[in-house]
Amino acid sequence: MLDFLAENNLCGQAILRIVSCGNAIIAELLRLSEFIPAVFRYRDRADQQKYGDIIFDFSYFKGPELWESKLEAKPELQDLDEEFRENNIEIVTRFYLAFQSVHKYIVDLNRYLDDLNEGVYIQQTLETVLLNEDGKQLLCEALYLYGVMLLVIDQKIEGEVRERMLVSYYRYSAARSSADSNMDDICKLLRSTGYSSQPGAKRPPNYPESYFQRVPINEAFISMVIGRLRSDDIYNQVISIYMGITVNLADAWEPYKAAKTALNNTLDLSNVREQSSRYATVSERVHAQVQQFLKEGYLREEMVLDNIPRLLNCLRDCNVAIRWLMLHTADSACDPNNKRLRQIKDQILTDSRYNPKILFQLLLDTAQFEFILKEMFKQMLSEKQAKWEYYKKEGSERMMELADVFSGVKPLTRVEKNENLQAWFREISKQIMSLNHDDSTAAGRKTVQLIQALEEVQEFHQLESNLQVCQFLADTRKFLHQMIRTINIKEEVLITMQIVGDLSFAWQLIDRFTSIMQESIRVNPSMVTKLRATFLKLASALDLPLLRINQANSPDLLSVSQYYSGELVSYVRKVLQIIPESMFTSLLKIIKLQTHDIIEVPTRLDKDKLRDYAQLGPRYEVAKLTHAISIFTEGILMMKTTLVGIIKVDPKQLLEDGIRKELVKRVAFALHKGLIFNPRAKSSELMPKLKELGATMDGFHRSFEYIQDYVNIYGLKIWQEEVSRIINYNVEQECNNFLRTKIQDWQSMYQSTHIPIPKFTPVDESVTFIGRLCREILRITDPKMTCHIDQLNTWYDMKTHQEVTSSRLFSEIQTTLGTFGLNGLDRLLCFMIVKELQNFLSMFQKIILKDRTVQDTLKTLMNAVSPLKSIVANSNKIYFSAIAKTQKIWTSYLEAIMKVGQMQILRQQIANELNYSCRFDSKHLAAALENLNKALLADIEAHYQDPSLPYPKEDNTLLYEITAYLEAAGIHNPLNKIYITTKRLPYFPVVNFLFLIAQLPKLQYNKNLGMVCRKPADPVDWPPLVLGLLTLLKQFHSRYTEQFLALIGQFIRSTVEQCTSQKIPEMPADVVGALLFLEDYVRYTKLPRRVAEAHVPNFIFDEFRTVL
Repeated sequence: MLDFLAENNLCGQAILRIVSCGNAIIAELLRLSEFIPAVFRYRDRADQQKYGDIIFDFSYFKGPELWESKLEAKPELQDLDEEFRENNIEIVTRFYLAFQSVHKYIVDLNRYLDDLNEGVYIQQTLETVLLNEDGKQLLCEALYLYGVMLLVIDQKIEGEVRERMLVSYYRYSAARSSADSNMDDICKLLRSTGYSSQPGAKRPPNYPESYFQRVPINEAFISMVIGRLRSDDIYNQVISIYMGITVNLADAWEPYKAAKTALNNTLDLSNVREQSSRYATVSERVHAQVQQFLKEGYLREEMVLDNIPRLLNCLRDCNVAIRWLMLHTADSACDPNNKRLRQIKDQILTDSRYNPKILFQLLLDTAQFEFILKEMFKQMLSEKQAKWEYYKKEGSERMMELADVFSGVKPLTRVEKNENLQAWFREISKQIMSLNHDDSTAAGRKTVQLIQALEEVQEFHQLESNLQVCQFLADTRKFLHQMIRTINIKEEVLITMQIVGDLSFAWQLIDRFTSIMQESIRVNPSMVTKLRATFLKLASALDLPLLRINQANSPDLLSVSQYYSGELVSYVRKVLQIIPESMFTSLLKIIKLQTHDIIEVPTRLDKDKLRDYAQLGPRYEVAKLTHAISIFTEGILMMKTTLVGIIKVDPKQLLEDGIRKELVKRVAFALHKGLIFNPRAKSSELMPKLKELGATMDGFHRSFEYIQDYVNIYGLKIWQEEVSRIINYNVEQECNNFLRTKIQDWQSMYQSTHIPIPKFTPVDESVTFIGRLCREILRITDPKMTCHIDQLNTWYDMKTHQEVTSSRLFSEIQTTLGTFGLNGLDRLLCFMIVKELQNFLSMFQKIILKDRTVQDTLKTLMNAVSPLKSIVANSNKIYFSAIAKTQKIWTSYLEAIMKVGQMQILRQQIANELNYSCRFDSKHLAAALENLNKALLADIEAHYQDPSLPYPKEDNTLLYEITAYLEAAGIHNPLNKIYITTKRLPYFPVVNFLFLIAQLPKLQYNKNLGMVCRKPADPVDWPPLVLGLLTLLKQFHSRYTEQFLALIGQFIRSTVEQCTSQKIPEMPADVVGALLFLEDYVRYTKLPRRVAEAHVPNFIFDEFRTVL
């Protein structure tokens, strides 16, 4: 009969593929369980209120039309639903595909069983497959993996969460309209069971059998599998069902009377006491043995080869003791609400004399012992052939030399000629050369006979008198003994060690020992080398899920290997993170000493003050702490580069990543705590908090710079990369508030699995510190409360005229948060401006385009002022009549314009600071960027003049990339930026014109300060007003701006004309304001003056300047 797992055995390959697929599905379910969107869990009341009307459980299927009609009735819900779909469809689809694969798995298994019964596989039936050793194993595994899948789903992805995900997928995907979709079957299989993984939760009735029965499986098959299992001793009280998922049978078998009765005998307290005491004794005995074996020089090659059974028995006893003690003392093995289980566990803890530190030491020593033995065996196996040949050759040559000795032809030997012995030794030499290590049994038997023969020849032929002959015989016997040892080096020993040393049951339980491992490392950093063996022992757990995937040559091998290897490497990082943590604890003390205690030595120093500056005590303390840090570094670097699963772990990289992780954790926390503001504080806390945070960041920076040589890392590079990553990530998360399609953590280019940036609970409407900083700046520079003086770059309080803040604020931010911080702030302001402009457009639609009265007023005004080149007769009456009729709309209009203007002023200040620091710190970069920018603009302009000249293609990222550089270096003008795309808006220029002249009476001209607010009670700040209007107009076609400027020009000309005709000598204040607006418009946009002069005659501008 064909080998069941042979490639041409279709029956074996089919079930092998199913089992391989089952292992891959479980890995995918475990991987996905860590990425469940929080919103589906409903743990946050705010999420429940926000998404409660668009996320449904299976009650949705009772009347989908009713739920959908409710959604369609509310446009805001539709919008939220669409936004939710865009953000979550990708991850929901991934979950659905995993759920679908579980259903497909059991369907494929059932089809395979049907094919067996129907005779599709020639000469194979269910009975014949179960008679085959591999067939039995695979069929049992196939059923077992299905059960594991369902239990993993229920433990890791709660029933309600599954239902919400499945309904969301159904609503958002094409599954609802697909005729061949098996959505119904998947929903029936995975609907909520009522099970909860929370401690103390009650078990649902008929669970899990009712869950397993949702897709019927051939009962005859199940009976046969159970019959197969009955013949195996597989049961214990606490078992690991798959990769560390543990189950206490005393709890799991509670509803089943026969099983419970059978188990009660095992769980009798006297039996529990006996087992616990036995394992306590065994663990003490084998631990002493292992410690003896691990002594330097004990495990020599000869000793190992002579004692293989003894060593393997010791290894087996160690692993059995570790397994039993770890499983039966685990917290997950005992329901705290079950009094009987609690009693059993307490009994085990007492009678086994359980001490987690001693158990961990046993695990550590066993892993080390196992590792050394494996390495020795691998080495010996690789050298087996060469050594066999060497010993055979040496033994044979010794015999030939003895034959020559008894030939009597060698004069120096003084041995009489003996032809019989000569012939005998020649024969023995031939026999030795004929030994073949491929046939180990025959070769072993023959070698033993040869040793006996050599002992007998020495005894019977009285050869003891010749020491030389005796030595030759002893050497040959030694070589033959070595050949026997060598032939016993078999791969089966390694396989046995692999099976015996399996640690997959501890995949999750090992976490209990993390604190013990970390404490051991903290006390003795060289402990890392011992832990390496434990990590490698844990890596052997990967063989369990990968065996069948590998046998089936499945493409899933890489992804499943990566998942489990990644999980294990994450655990290694978690354990070793104690080293960077300890280093940073010492580092904080160094920071404190350097910033507070040690005085910087000046360049010139009086001799008598030398003692004061020496400060030997603090400097000794710094040296001691630095030495401690270097010892920690040495500890981790002692761990060699190790292959954990399929991932290579480089200790130097591990150390650097650990240092980065700890740096990120501490800097992120400092930024979070340092930038929390009290909005009710009488004077702003902004500058003091920035200075305080700046000192903290400088401390981190200085100490990092100081320590880099002692730990052999690029301190400045790490500092810049990680601080920029923290700030950019926080900016990204803050900007998510303004995005419809949000960037999730797993999509973010700044977030990392190994070096995660921590997220903190928001303390106000902002998500992160960068949002709080931005909103605090906006609060203290609010145009309703402050007045911005452009010439001084300073904000003053409107009422008290006290300075609120100035451009020094941005220098302080640059010092504290660096270029990344300022750049991030600028990016956030961009998003806020976009939001404000979008709000403005919706407001424009609502209060102007949907208001008939306002539209009639605007129409009348446009008729009165047309054509725009003319002078408006009776202008005051026409303009102020229109203003009066539209008075109600200007309050919200002013607020929107001023907000945009305020943010534009802040962006300008940020650009100035960035440009200044770039020119100062990186003058070559600044010059290169400016020249490249000019060259590019010249090329683009030339292309538009002559299209045959080159221009960057659509797929060329040059313009996009250079923009990022220019913005970071402050080489840009925020006022020229297009923030939003707009459509044509009727009456837009005239509305803005009316708005401007409606605000002019609230302002007055001051020779020193320019245009300022008349009454603090009715606040209007001139710079935000001008920049807000300018930004708004920039978003629309230039003809709107042209029309707007023409209206202002007409207003100036008409008002001046009216004053002249009425012989009023002074220029009206509103005209002064309008002319100042035109001047500021030209100045801010950097346009030529003729743009304004096209609408206002030269002499009016000249007259206006003399009046001022």
